[in-house]
Amino acid sequence: MALSGKFLFLVGVLTLFCTTEAMKSKVTRMQFYMHDIVSGPNATAVRVAGRSNFTSPDPIKAMFGSVYVMDNPLTVTPDPNSTVIGRAQGIYAMSSQQDEFSLLMTLTYGFTSGPYNGSSFSVLGRNPVMSEVREMPIVGGTGIFRLARGYCLAKTSSMDQMDAVIGYNVTLLHY
Repeated sequence: MALSGKFLFLVGVLTLFCTTEAMKSKVTRMQFYMHDIVSGPNATAVRVAGRSNFTSPDPIKAMFGSVYVMDNPLTVTPDPNSTVIGRAQGIYAMSSQQDEFSLLMTLTYGFTSGPYNGSSFSVLGRNPVMSEVREMPIVGGTGIFRLARGYCLAKTSSMDQMDAVIGYNVTLLHY
């Protein structure tokens, strides 16, 4: 009887230890560039909703309510011809009417090559576009980023009219 009690205790301790080890969070840091092309025949972001009969001398007020759907390439460098490692897919909306140009971002960053191939993480948050560095929350993920949380720092690398290349520094906590 005492032997079976010790055995059950040992099994319980091992189960707790193995479960605890498996649930230790991992930290992944990465950097990449997103190419948001709004103009021309090869646009990667298109306006799907917005006020059509409203004009204003204030460009922020004129764009308020505009919604874009995007499928932007992610690359390893700011050069549009550099290696594509994934796609950023989702929606962003012009969400400010006042003095600041900001977007509501709902995006999933999916990786199609490299060490994160088949995995993704999602961002949901406010992006004050004209700030030098913008911080947005990571709210989930798939694949190796399952149950991810964390943040990304976005910084505009270059801009031509409304087309932009944005650098991302990402910190993910996942299991």
